[in-house]
Amino acid sequence: MKKVSLLVQTFLVAILLVGCQFSEDLHISDDGSGKISFNFDGSELLKMAGDKLGEGLGEEKKEEKIIDTLMVFKDFLEEKKDSIAQLSQAEQDRLKKLESFKMHMFMDPKSYEMKFDLYSEFKDVSDLGNVFNDFKTASALGGKNAGSSVGKAGDPLSNTEGEDPTKVSYTFKKNKFKRVTEILDKEKLKMSLDSLAQMKMFLASSKYKINYHFPKKIKKISSEKAMFSQDGKSFTLEVGFLEYMEDPTVLDVEVELEK
Repeated sequence: MKKVSLLVQTFLVAILLVGCQFSEDLHISDDGSGKISFNFDGSELLKMAGDKLGEGLGEEKKEEKIIDTLMVFKDFLEEKKDSIAQLSQAEQDRLKKLESFKMHMFMDPKSYEMKFDLYSEFKDVSDLGNVFNDFKTASALGGKNAGSSVGKAGDPLSNTEGEDPTKVSYTFKKNKFKRVTEILDKEKLKMSLDSLAQMKMFLASSKYKINYHFPKKIKKISSEKAMFSQDGKSFTLEVGFLEYMEDPTVLDVEVELEK
């Protein structure tokens, strides 16, 4: 368990220090239901962080055991309901957003593979929120839960305070899809960006990509940078991570499908 915690904590630190690739995958059916996943492939990151990881694991690294863990947040929130009840209403609401999600964490130190996948199904796309913020919360909880036996780091609810500076809304009505970002707190958003000032060189190559899949062919889309699939039912839009942090609306899109 301690080894899992060290691996996850290394991931959470390194994710801010080297170029990372994030992808948001959305699949929508005719009735507006579907599934969403937020993926992170940190294989290159794990390779670059190998020395730091080795120092943290010590002799344990020699075992090079594969970590393959599934976290079901509905079960986790039920288990921690008494602790959660002591939090502010805003913090409780933030954790409540994770209830339908599951997170698969896979790490193999020997082959330098590291993948995180946060996913959920939904009945209506309008029920979704800011998946990137959900991922940050889920990763923090996942890492601390994995290390629940090592003191303060084992508190699964620590460091989850604070409200998100943005709100993302999704709608799908009458063959039209929209992804709209509302900036709730400009000052807090600026503080988030300022906190990355010393890391800009490392984050320069980081990307944030959305892959959206629809039940019909796309007639038109608001973004000129979008790349379409061969069947015309999907598109990919990629921006720099720092660009996204500076202006979260860069991934906002409007899509009209064929009838």
